[in-house]
Amino acid sequence: MMNTMEPHGHGMVADILTLEVANARQRIDRTELAIQRTEEMLAENIALRSRIQTAQRRLVEAAERLVKISSATALL
Repeated sequence: MMNTMEPHGHGMVADILTLEVANARQRIDRTELAIQRTEEMLAENIALRSRIQTAQRRLVEAAERLVKISSATALL
């Protein structure tokens, strides 16, 4: 039978498991950070979309006013 115990009393399997758990925690941390960044980017994009829509509405309103002014001027 092979001796898998290390001098400090832990087996290699336990060390491998500990390493795997540490790696999994790092992946979880990186994933959580990526989710947070994605949520921040989404919030920025939603705010930008709102500003663009507001600007588009103002542009349409300005164009309508210009048409009215142009029509009124043509009648004179």
